[in-house]
Amino acid sequence: MATLGELVVTTGLTVTAMATAVPTLQAGLDDARVAGAARYLSSRLAESRMEAIQRSRRVAMRFADVDAQYAFTVYEDGNGNGVLLSDIRRGVDRPIRGPERLSDNFRNVEFGALPMLPPIEAGDSPPGADPIRLGTGRSVSFNPLGQATSGTIYLTGRNHTQYAVRVFGASGKIRVYRYNWRTSTWTPL
Repeated sequence: MATLGELVVTTGLTVTAMATAVPTLQAGLDDARVAGAARYLSSRLAESRMEAIQRSRRVAMRFADVDAQYAFTVYEDGNGNGVLLSDIRRGVDRPIRGPERLSDNFRNVEFGALPMLPPIEAGDSPPGADPIRLGTGRSVSFNPLGQATSGTIYLTGRNHTQYAVRVFGASGKIRVYRYNWRTSTWTPL
């Protein structure tokens, strides 16, 4: 039989081991949430691309600041001149999906770029404070051939986890990147 002293020491060691494991576990969960959100956004963009091909018309995913959070909505071009904010306001370009917020499905994940991030590729500009790097329209537009407007969308979590979803215009290809703080590099997934 264990003595009371042995039981106290064993309990103390167990509590200490658990206390040191919790931050690591939380960081891992944070990374998994942001990675899941980045993959989810990537799949939503791919769905929008397929919608454009299937419908034989432009389809755009537009990002808007709603209540201090970004929401995204997918619109279909209603008059053949592309998805335009003026046409959205007039009801010509109609929503086919959304609006949707990442925070509705991924707790503690938001659109954001942490300070001092380098560009994903040499020659690009760093993200700065703007997490939606899609030009003035804040949208990714896909044409019936699957091509897109180029841009990058940055996602972050609580523990300085940083991901980016990048759309390549000519091919319409969508790629997810993770930032590695140890090596100061972006890695494609």
